[in-house]
Amino acid sequence: MATEKQQRQEVLKKVAEYYRLTRKHHKFIPGQSYINYAGRVYDQKEMMSLVDSALDFWLTAGRYTREFEKRLAGSLGVKYCLSANSGSSANLLAISALTSPLLKGRQLRPGDEVITTACGFPTTLAPILQNNLVPVFVDIDLGSYNIQPEMIEKAVSEKTRAIFVAHTLGNPVDLGEIMKLVEKYRLFFIEDNCDSLGSKYRGKYTGTFGHISTCSFYPAHHITTGEGGAVLTDEPVFKKIIMSLRDWGRDCWCEPGESNTCGKRFSKKLGELPYGYDHKYIYSHIGFNLKITDMQAAIGCAQLDRLNDLIEARKKNWKTLKKGLAALENRLILPEATYDSDPSWFGFLLTVRENAGFNRDEIVRYLESKKIQTRMLFAGNIIKQPCFDQIRQDSKAYKVIGSLKNTETVMNNSFWIGVYKGINDEMIGYIISTIHEFLDSHHT
Repeated sequence: MATEKQQRQEVLKKVAEYYRLTRKHHKFIPGQSYINYAGRVYDQKEMMSLVDSALDFWLTAGRYTREFEKRLAGSLGVKYCLSANSGSSANLLAISALTSPLLKGRQLRPGDEVITTACGFPTTLAPILQNNLVPVFVDIDLGSYNIQPEMIEKAVSEKTRAIFVAHTLGNPVDLGEIMKLVEKYRLFFIEDNCDSLGSKYRGKYTGTFGHISTCSFYPAHHITTGEGGAVLTDEPVFKKIIMSLRDWGRDCWCEPGESNTCGKRFSKKLGELPYGYDHKYIYSHIGFNLKITDMQAAIGCAQLDRLNDLIEARKKNWKTLKKGLAALENRLILPEATYDSDPSWFGFLLTVRENAGFNRDEIVRYLESKKIQTRMLFAGNIIKQPCFDQIRQDSKAYKVIGSLKNTETVMNNSFWIGVYKGINDEMIGYIISTIHEFLDSHHT
């Protein structure tokens, strides 16, 4: 009779066979085959890893989660990685951590200000508002589409406590200037690295500069766990705070399934609880439950094995698009990498110039009609979104420093197309020729 180990190996062998049998290679037919802006890139290894974790039937965080966190932290050179159920949850944990009483005099309180941009994904902004903090909006630069570093200092006030920005579509912000301001004004710096896994600035990975950084593993991102995210930090106090907030707000640090790691489970006196109250049920924060499952982490472990390949494919596709569209720069603003950076690109962003002879909606509709997926730069200008309708009525709820002229330009004139590994050379060539075709039919 087969042993448990042999049976497991047989199941996984069958999974690999199933993948090979069902894997369909569709020939690309220009104008008929969809070119998605992003998508999952996987093979039998991810499926086998997922099924292997399912056979354990450990339905919360477990051995794969510990492996995934350790490997991701190691690959970036960060001390601590704490997985979460999404990049948005990771952002919530990162900002909420700044309000922890464990930070004592450094703790952010309601009304404190956080410098950010109005041009980006809504869940970069949302945690600021959800923690009763005041977002201070600064404009972006066209080309890099990142926060204007020269405007950040103008946004600093006596209430400023933190900077929280994303590296737009994989392009690093000007970290040299930002870190100078962080040190000068003793600010917290939080990096939204969700679109930028593998990007580098001056040879160092983004996500390693801030006090805390975040990642997302949604299917559109560089690697995927389906739903999933992570928070990274080098500071032990933030590790403790984030773990507590993520895990119901508990004071205990036992792994799931463990009960007395500290050896003092029934010999603590915290808060106004009686001495000896079970440490597993003592809470030091008003927290959440934002943990990842081991099945998701199992996929992530397999994805980490191919991360470098996925990054290089994105870089190659971006460079090919840049070269192929260079002749159109008089009518389209092409993206530019931040000086001294090596981006791990999430997408290729285009902005229609004012006198181009067409508008953003026209070219987007044309590309979509040709089966080329497009996307806006997320919320465009978040202040103009319906979720901001009530917030706009409260003059104390947010600030705008200077104008948001470029943010408005992005909202009205910008869109992006994909560069992920699922887009091959033939598809890239078709995208380039289709954009040329459209511009040729719209003379200025």
